[in-house]
Amino acid sequence: MNHRVFITGIGAVTPIGIGRERLWRNALEGRRGVRALNRFDPAPFRSKVAGQVEDFDPSDFLEGKSLTRSERFGQFSLAAARMTFDDAGYLPNGSGGDFGIWVGSALGGAAYGEEQNRRFIERGIKAVHPMLALSVFPTAACCHIAIAYGIHGPTISNSNSCAAGATALGEAFRAVRSGYVRRALAGGIEIPLTPLIFGAFDVIKSMSQRNDDPQTASRPFDAGRDGFVMAEAACLLLLEREEDVVARDATPYAEIAGFALTNDGQHMAAPREDGREAKRAMVLAMQDAGVAPADIDHINSHGSSTPLNDPTESRAIREVFSDDADRVIVSGIKGMIGHALGATGAVEAALCAIGLKESVVVPTVNLETPAEGCDLRYSPGVPTQRKQRAVLSNSFGFGGLNAALVLKAA
Repeated sequence: MNHRVFITGIGAVTPIGIGRERLWRNALEGRRGVRALNRFDPAPFRSKVAGQVEDFDPSDFLEGKSLTRSERFGQFSLAAARMTFDDAGYLPNGSGGDFGIWVGSALGGAAYGEEQNRRFIERGIKAVHPMLALSVFPTAACCHIAIAYGIHGPTISNSNSCAAGATALGEAFRAVRSGYVRRALAGGIEIPLTPLIFGAFDVIKSMSQRNDDPQTASRPFDAGRDGFVMAEAACLLLLEREEDVVARDATPYAEIAGFALTNDGQHMAAPREDGREAKRAMVLAMQDAGVAPADIDHINSHGSSTPLNDPTESRAIREVFSDDADRVIVSGIKGMIGHALGATGAVEAALCAIGLKESVVVPTVNLETPAEGCDLRYSPGVPTQRKQRAVLSNSFGFGGLNAALVLKAA
């Protein structure tokens, strides 16, 4: 039998807030977390802005060996997991193998590898941290969490670029729905702010150069957009089958009801101009959830603030939703947090889930004049009170990846 799957806990580390409460409160305020990049000297680069998490102290969440043997990628993972379990009022007991972990990350621990490589070049192999080999593989995030909480079920990572977080949630949803696991922790972790990684995206001119006004640099669907803003973040959600939610009298945020993943099969960086596979992902996710376009009241867009993606996504939404495209409200959160690559889809899913529970759609900030081809009903720069039956959340990524999730009101 298929089980219904509900979101019962949310933990987040983002440029606009750490923890579910601060993330939600600041998102409603339209808080902008993009600042002048100060993690390293940005002088060699065209883009000099980023979504940085400024107030993260790992000792607030970790202690002992978990603190001393982990770097930022592992620390974000453990902090998000702890906050998720606290928020859900649930703690794995470590006695069974029916709890799984799914984490998406475009780059995994590559940033730490870059840092240690600099030490190697400057001072030789003896300067390299002995934990390097155990920290850079993407599944290290899952394993840190499994070790900390005595979890014995499947621990699975994916590197599906900017769709990684949504993919992790979708695959975890399928595992819980099918009975493969009873509960799952799922989401995305991304730590990309190092010179080489940042510079790699700067070289291909994909990032905003609005350096004189960082807080307005990320502009989903706006005529003045000039590229995405790189950010770091982590967000994990606890997924539980319905009978367990009822048994422990938990209050869910939302139900995950559908998921689909497609590939353009055409280009590593540019989306298909006709949006065919993005449209198919949306349609398949709705079919999986048993809903029609008329049942969707809110679409969380990928809305990357790039010249190619935004009009392509807008056209795809309009073609899928037809007459309903003028009714459904479309939001985009990247104006607030920037684009945290593989973590963003999980942050967006979390905000959609809370919004379903609270009957609110978060603002789309920095959208002043919709660009040509971007002609949807976007959420304004203030929260929109709206009861929502179902939400569609899009995440698209390099390599032609298209992920779509459908969430329903619980």
